[in-house]
Amino acid sequence: MTPLLLALVISQSSPQAPTEAPAVEPTAESAPAAPVAAPAPQPPVDAPPAEAPQSWADRLLSNTAPIGLGLHAEVGFVGVLSHHIQLSRGGSDIDYLKDGGQNTLFPFLRFSADVKFLKRHAVVLLYQPLELSTPQLARRDLVVDGETFKAGTPMDFGYGFSFWRLSYLYNFLWAHPGEEFALGASLQIRNARITFSSRDGTQFRSNEDIGPVPIVKLRARHTFPSKFWLGAEVDGFFAGTPGFNGSDSQFIGAILDASLRMGVELTPSIDGFLNVRTILGGAVGTEKRPTPPSDGYVNNWLYTMSLSVGFSLKSPGR
Repeated sequence: MTPLLLALVISQSSPQAPTEAPAVEPTAESAPAAPVAAPAPQPPVDAPPAEAPQSWADRLLSNTAPIGLGLHAEVGFVGVLSHHIQLSRGGSDIDYLKDGGQNTLFPFLRFSADVKFLKRHAVVLLYQPLELSTPQLARRDLVVDGETFKAGTPMDFGYGFSFWRLSYLYNFLWAHPGEEFALGASLQIRNARITFSSRDGTQFRSNEDIGPVPIVKLRARHTFPSKFWLGAEVDGFFAGTPGFNGSDSQFIGAILDASLRMGVELTPSIDGFLNVRTILGGAVGTEKRPTPPSDGYVNNWLYTMSLSVGFSLKSPGR
C-alpha cells in the first residue's frame, strides 16, 4: 500500500474530537432568580393572662355584687328630758330626774346593718342598747308595788329599755344614686327591765316586759355634688288595741325613734356623720295577769335626746 493511501485510511479510521458548543451569554430573562430571604422569626406573643374570678368580698366592695351591704355604728351621749313612772295604782308618781338622779348624761351606742337588693329594697337590722342606772338617796317616801322606800334610803334606780328591730324599706328614688325616700315597716322586740332597790339589799322591786311591737318606718337622704348629704329617719307607732301593742290587755302604747343627720362620703366605701336623735315613748294600762305584789297597773313615759357621731362601712354607690 502506498504511503498516500495508508495516510488516507488512517485519517478515515481515527475518531473525531467533539466540537464544543459556542458559549451563550446569560440574559436577564434566563438568569436564575436570586433567593428571597426568609423573614426573621418574631418572638412569640404572650397571651394575656386570664383574669382570676372575683371573690364575693371583692364584688361587694366594687359594687358588682347583686346586693349591697352597709354597717353603721354610732357613739355619743344621751340625756333624759322627762321620765315618769308609776307601778301599781297606789304607787308614787316617780320623777326619775328629781327622784332618781337621771338629770345627767349617759353613754349612747347604736349598731345597725343594711342589706340592699334588687336596687330598690332594703332590710335593716338594728340593736339599740339603752341602760340608765343611777344611785341616789330617796328624797321622799317612794311607794313601788306596795313597797315603801323611806326618805333618806340609799337606793339604786335601774331602767333598761334596750331593743332589737328588723325593718323592710322600699326606696321610691332607687333610680337616682345617692337619693332615698323609702317607706316600710319594722318589728321591734322590746326588752324592758325596771328595778328599785335599797343599797343594803333589804328592799327590792322590779318590773320586766318582753314583747313584739309593730312599727311604721320612713327614711330619706339627699346627696349634694360636694359629697355632703342630709338624712332623716323615723320609726313610730301609737296603739291602744290589745294584741297590736304586744300586750294581751288594754294598754295605750307609743314609741317614736326619730333622727336628723348630716354626713359626708369620706371614701366610696366610708361615710362619717353627725346625728341628733330623740327616742320617746311609753305605755299606760293594767295587765290582766299581774305578778304579785303588783296589781298590774303601769304608767311609764320616757323622753330622751341624743347626740352622736357615726361611721358607715358600705358597698360603693350604695
